[in-house]
Formats: sequence, structure tokens, C-alpha cells
Amino acid sequence: MKLFPSGHATHPQWRTAADLVLAQLRGQMAQPDYASAPSLGLLYVTDLFAEDGGRILDYLNESLPSVSNWSGTVGIGISAHNAEYFDEPAIAVMLCDLPADQYRVFSGLAPLPPVDAMGAPTEYQHAALVHADPSTHDLPDLVADLAARTTTGYLFGGLSSGRGATYQFAIGGQAARSAEDVERSSGVLSGGLSGVAFGESIRLVSRVTQGCHPISRERAITESEDNLLITLDGEPALDVLLSELGVSLDHPQEAIDAVRATLVGLASAGADGLRRTGDLGADVRVRHIIGLDPNRRAVAIADHPEAGMRMTFVRRDPQAARADLTRICAEIREELEPEEQSLEVATAMAAGEAEARMHPARRMAGAIYVSCSGRGGAHFGAPGAELQIVRHALGDVPLVGFFAGGEIARHHLYGYTGVLTVFASD
Repeated sequence: MKLFPSGHATHPQWRTAADLVLAQLRGQMAQPDYASAPSLGLLYVTDLFAEDGGRILDYLNESLPSVSNWSGTVGIGISAHNAEYFDEPAIAVMLCDLPADQYRVFSGLAPLPPVDAMGAPTEYQHAALVHADPSTHDLPDLVADLAARTTTGYLFGGLSSGRGATYQFAIGGQAARSAEDVERSSGVLSGGLSGVAFGESIRLVSRVTQGCHPISRERAITESEDNLLITLDGEPALDVLLSELGVSLDHPQEAIDAVRATLVGLASAGADGLRRTGDLGADVRVRHIIGLDPNRRAVAIADHPEAGMRMTFVRRDPQAARADLTRICAEIREELEPEEQSLEVATAMAAGEAEARMHPARRMAGAIYVSCSGRGGAHFGAPGAELQIVRHALGDVPLVGFFAGGEIARHHLYGYTGVLTVFASD
């Protein structure tokens, strides 16, 4: 598998930004290490270009004849290589060179079919990249249903984000089911889910990185109701929270300040929760504390916890976020390293510095990184710092992505996380 061409640019005029991106793509497509005729395009634009999204998609589609399928969305920020764009109009594109029968663009107009009673999916339903509208009703259920339509149950992606209306992009050879659907679909969609489903022959290596660290031990949820944590290990949840934070309702302002800085990490029974190493497992979903109920001694959170689940009080922490991002990059590299390396592969694997040129021997054709809109440079200490960590660890792998209003991995919706997925060759 050759490297995926990619490009990114910012400019007040969308046409100029698109031309700058096209120049980068065409220059790479002419190089022997890069794919020359990729058929799938991933497009991410910042929310300042949201209203121009349809024109940008049409222009790129007309300018790249080999690319017949497109997927993507709008983000309050987007990323590419070691750069991130916030508060400026920008475009990022990556062109994926994949077998035509091993992927399919899907949307509400052309949803993935369910796995049949015998468990036999189509050839492209192994895993899926997902973009979702955050205002969609019953979104967690829709994500879980979509995961059930893949053989692995693995989704990766995130929720569109922006300061106004957000959209998704979906164009494919099977992206409409009828002539009426073709007429209605311009490739720019709102509401629901869309994305790309991939076949088993397309190797994907994906990891979730957490942006918080635990400030309490893990406890069992022993009683809950709707969005209330009522008892933890049999003790009133509010009493446990105040004890862990070392505050009292007798000093309300101090208590409120401490609670506002605290979140809850939830994990289902048997899932990867608080690890022995003291860090959060990949299955932990971080949720806000949205209220306290002194009468019932309960804590309200932005989720619906169930008895039997486990929880940990957590806080956001830039140092923990940097360390965990470095960890998942190392795990991806280790998974892709062959047991026996040729000199060429070993040399390429060792070149992880930011200035290192990406080499096909490193077995990574491209990557997608979906990070929480609350992360980025503001959380990591400097503009582009989050992406620089990825580049330092993986090398100059072609990468695009966006900053989401919520992240998707497996069948879960996350917050304050990053989801890094690499397209690898065997």
C-alpha cells in the first residue's frame, strides 16, 4: 500500500484554499511513493467554511477525476500532519488508495445493511469511520446499532462541531438508492450518521487516548436513577464526592469550585476501567457533573449510569494527556513492527523524529485523528503541540482529522479523548 496523498491550507477565499490543497495533492500523486489514482477522499473543513462546504466538495470532486467517493465533516478545528487550524477558514484532505470492493461510503440515504441471521456481512462491513450530527436524537443508540452492523463492532470517528450549523460530506457510487435520492443528495448532509465502512483486507490499527487522570479509587455504582448517582459502594454518592475532594457544603463556594473542576469516568462491568498502573482504560467514558442533590445525597451526571457499572472521579490534566497520547502512538508502532526486520524497515522505524521523512517501509499509508474540541493547543500548551506529539512518535505519516464535539470508538461516545487510527499495510 502506497502513501496516501494529503494536503491542507488556510485562506479567506475557499477557492484559493482548495487550489493550494490540490497543488499539494497533485505534487504527491506524481511521486513514486504515493498513490497516483486514489478513489476515496476524506474532507474536513473548519466551521468558518461550513457554508461553503458544498462548493468546496463539488470543486474537489471535479478537479480529481480518480476520486469518486468522498466522506468528511465540519469541525470547529481541523488537523493535518503536525498542524491544527482553529478560528480560521481551512481545508484538509487525504486521498485513500483502497480496493473498490473493500469500502463503501454510507449515509442516511444509503445505510449499512444489518448483518444477517447467519452473521454474514457484505465484504466491506468489518469496521467503519463515522461522522455524526451531535443534535441527532438517540445518538448513543444509533452508534451502538451501527457498530452491530460491522463484524468487529469497531467504529472510529466523532461528532461534527462548530459555532453554527454543521454538515457531513458523503458521495459514493452507492450513496443514493433511487433517482429521487440522487436528486435530493448533493453530498452535503445534516443529521444522522455517515462515513465509510471498510473490509477485512484493509488493516486498521486504532487506539483511544484519554485526557484526564483519576483523583479517586474506582468504585461500584450500587444505586442509580436516570442521570443520578445515588450510592457508590453502598455509600451516598454526594458524601463520597465531597470526601474525595476534601470539601464541605458548609463552605458552598469552595465546594462548587472543586466540583466544577471534577468529572466522572464511567466503565461498564468487565470493561477496561481504572488500571493498576493508575491510568484510565480505553473503555472509560468521561462525563460532566451537572448537579448535586443534597436531599437525596446524590450526584447528577451527563449520562445514565446503571447499577453494576464502575466509576472514578477524574480531572483534566495536560501532562497526563501528553503521556497517554505518546503511549498509544508507541502501541501502534509496536503492533506494526514485524518480528523480524530488514535493515530498511529497522531504519525507517527508528526515524520517529519530527523531521524524519515518512517511508513506505514503516507500513503506515495514512492516519485519521479525531480529538476533542476541548483539547488541541490550548490543552497541550502550544498551537499544534498535540499533532507534533503524533508526528514525533509515528514519523511524517499523512494525517487528517478534526476536533469533535464528542469522539466515537467501538460502540461508545467519549469526551476529552483522542481517537487515532492508522491505515497499515501487511
